[in-house]
Amino acid sequence: MAKPLIVNLAGVDLPLDLNKVERSDLYGFIEIETVDERGRKCTMATLADDGKTIIGSGGAAQASLSPEGDWLDKKTLTPTDAEGQKMTPVPSSYSAPVPLSATATIEEYLGHNIKSVYQISSAGDLAPLMAELKKGTIFTFPYSFRGGLDPDAGFLLLASDGTPFFAAGVKANLEFVGLEASATAVVEEDQGDEEEGLDFSMM
Repeated sequence: MAKPLIVNLAGVDLPLDLNKVERSDLYGFIEIETVDERGRKCTMATLADDGKTIIGSGGAAQASLSPEGDWLDKKTLTPTDAEGQKMTPVPSSYSAPVPLSATATIEEYLGHNIKSVYQISSAGDLAPLMAELKKGTIFTFPYSFRGGLDPDAGFLLLASDGTPFFAAGVKANLEFVGLEASATAVVEEDQGDEEEGLDFSMM
């Protein structure tokens, strides 16, 4: 069984079991199987840049090289941001209890692109947490499964049918556009001369 996410509400630790809601659970799915002329199942492969080498699944990897072309161990690298400032990794959210101290509005929640949704269950007493969620409270905290440089935004909230959910996502980069100036009327040139030149007998 997966390790529970432990949250702390009002000084009390509460283990939460997160059961991921897959897209196929909501909409179903269609699986397409491709076969060759002999009926043998085809698998995905990559065509290399040379145009003739076929690389099978698992046959490619990513590596880091120095400017001189030397192999670099990932553990020796120092992550930096766009300004060159050193970035400090965050620990996994499962390494210690997560305090439920910050809340979000519904507008803040809807301002995120949600990547994963989990239905919540627990072997512990969910009553204190459910009491807060039923008030419309949305708890939020940084969430990282394994730990890393850029944690997701995590949200604990209640669905309209009373089911508690945990959602993880990233802030959406929304740009609102509108009319900065009022529209001006376009006056067409006088077509009087052309109209006078019309001969209705031609129609």
